[in-house]
Amino acid sequence: MHGDSPLSSWVRRAEPGDPAGIFDIGTTYRRPEHARGQLLIGDETALPAILSILEGTPPGLATEVYLEVAARADIRPMRTPAGVRIQWLSRDDQDLRPGTLALAAVRDAHLSPGPFYTWVAGESRLATTVRRHLVNDRGVPKRDISFIGYWRLGRSAPG
Repeated sequence: MHGDSPLSSWVRRAEPGDPAGIFDIGTTYRRPEHARGQLLIGDETALPAILSILEGTPPGLATEVYLEVAARADIRPMRTPAGVRIQWLSRDDQDLRPGTLALAAVRDAHLSPGPFYTWVAGESRLATTVRRHLVNDRGVPKRDISFIGYWRLGRSAPG
């Protein structure tokens, strides 16, 4: 449990036999064949998906990863395929909206020349703002970006 979130509140109240569900939106990672590299960006809610993507990443595929987490304690050493660079970004005690550090890191990054595929997920504003930045400021084709807003700050999910 992480702080006072809708999910944490539900977990504290849950009893064996209470209904639970998984909202499965299907596969969102679809790297096109023409991509010579990939850019993976997410907050802590995207960490499991990014780890899964990295497990299937072919050795040698140039991969830049920006992972934002709530605290340094959430950073973990990872074995990654050759060609993968991970930048961990920790909010710690800073009063920052989730995704702020990841967005700033992408804006400041020296990205490899294309074509590359981008997969970004997490708080809704992070996903949409990264996509807008890559398309408008970096000239990345929309078709080469998958973006998923897993959640919205201050709002609970329907259902």
